[in-house]
Amino acid sequence: MHWALDVTFYEDASCIRSGDAPQNMGVLRHIALNLICQESSKGGVETKRFRAALDETYLAKVLGTFAVALSVETVER
Repeated sequence: MHWALDVTFYEDASCIRSGDAPQNMGVLRHIALNLICQESSKGGVETKRFRAALDETYLAKVLGTFAVALSVETVER
């Protein structure tokens, strides 16, 4: 997991070091990595991340995976 975060988000090179910010950013990176990995289109994690940065439709598709997961979890309760 650490390798994937470092390669995809350059986590080791991050300058975020004070307060709770490093832990908060780590959580956000984990969430982003999990969403990107769940998205079913072809391509590696870096490619999908770059594509989501450039294409709002694709970003909505990636984030839609998160929304569907939340709605399923809510229904199961």
